[in-house]
Amino acid sequence: MRAHLLFPLLALAACQPAVKEAATCPPVPAPFTIRHPAWATHATLYQINVRQYTPEGTFRAVEKHLDRLDSMGVGILWLMPVQPIGVKNRKGTLGSQYSVRDYRAVNPEFGTMADLKHLIGEAHRRKMHVILDWVANHTSWDNALIEQHPDWYTRGPKGELVPPVSDWQDVVDLDYSRPALRRYMTESMVFWVKEAGFDGFRADVAGMVPTEFWDATRAELEKIKPVFMLAEWDELHDPPFLPKGVFTPNTHLLEKAFDSNYALRLHYLIDSIAQGKKTTAALPRYFADERRMYPAGVQLMNFTSSHDVNSWDNPESLRYGPNVQPLAVLTTLLPGIPMVYSGQEAASPKKLRFFDKDTINWNGYPLQSFYTTLLQLKKRHPALAAYDPCVEFRLLPTAAGVVAFERRKGPAAVFTALNLTDAPQTVTAPAPPAPYEDVFTPKGVKPGAQQLTVEPHGWRVLSTAE
Repeated sequence: MRAHLLFPLLALAACQPAVKEAATCPPVPAPFTIRHPAWATHATLYQINVRQYTPEGTFRAVEKHLDRLDSMGVGILWLMPVQPIGVKNRKGTLGSQYSVRDYRAVNPEFGTMADLKHLIGEAHRRKMHVILDWVANHTSWDNALIEQHPDWYTRGPKGELVPPVSDWQDVVDLDYSRPALRRYMTESMVFWVKEAGFDGFRADVAGMVPTEFWDATRAELEKIKPVFMLAEWDELHDPPFLPKGVFTPNTHLLEKAFDSNYALRLHYLIDSIAQGKKTTAALPRYFADERRMYPAGVQLMNFTSSHDVNSWDNPESLRYGPNVQPLAVLTTLLPGIPMVYSGQEAASPKKLRFFDKDTINWNGYPLQSFYTTLLQLKKRHPALAAYDPCVEFRLLPTAAGVVAFERRKGPAAVFTALNLTDAPQTVTAPAPPAPYEDVFTPKGVKPGAQQLTVEPHGWRVLSTAE
């Protein structure tokens, strides 16, 4: 999501410049030219909470949803940690999936290694890819590494084990000044790519682990196959919110190893706008800050929910009210990598328990068609591609409570407008480079710049033919 990208962010009232030809597209700066896998260019991430996804809570049960997710347009499945969970100092009855007891084993509650490999194989057969949530920063209190390698752990003033953050009492902090720990962790990640077939990783609290570790690990993984790496971190948001001394910002270093970072600051800005604490007038400033912080080529992950947001902040239906769908349109079609969390296509109002079993009520998938329209557009339209320096992004002037923007690549374009107010609003759609069609109500749109009505808490998406 970015007014970032390699897309020039234009001033709100600026006129659209001539579309650049491919030969004149801005190059990606050399320090950040990691090899993004081609299959990530138009992909949407989909986070799977295996424990809560089905009554069985198993890999085999998740597998039954693959056809539905494939039809919806999902490109990359993100599995929350699949390893055994610590028992000592466990929270709740089942514990946190981020309290890892054995880095190279499968949680028997979810199934076997054979079940996991079958799930990944079936996803690959449908041309989807699968990444694993990786917890490099800390382990459970009963991980065997504590006895085998006690020097790999951070110690307090009396030599005691310590959690990385005071509230995380079910885990203990690892000490990455130990080269042997780094080698073990890299080898463990290589194990899951080779043994199970994973296509990359989502890195938990990535900024709390030295960036040199991630750089070296990415290089090792690339020797096996192209991978996708997602960092749970946002340099516009995270450092000020961590305890003093936990993290010293190293601007942009994560982007040498990761294909995408979280757009956390944008996420919480959207929350504030939806709750009336801020207005849409704050968005241009956000995009300007994002562009200053991140170099060209960086793609942030845009989202309205996740396992953390759902369990600790509330489901999007409670946070956004009638604006759930227009804000999903926003986060899907802005520059970046969109993400959908388990149950969002069910419009699930449930705040899932984090440490206990709490199955999603799918309720007939009422938003399945909505997400299918969005994700399939993202999947196929050239103006919505990530990592493409020839795609341009322009935020357009609007009334308060309305957001409108355009993305173009040559003759291809997508215009998006959403209305977060209680009254109909009028927006001006710029003249398209080719005939537009209304994506959610398929019909032709007359040529030239024009005024469009956007219903209260509604949206309009106009697209040229792909």
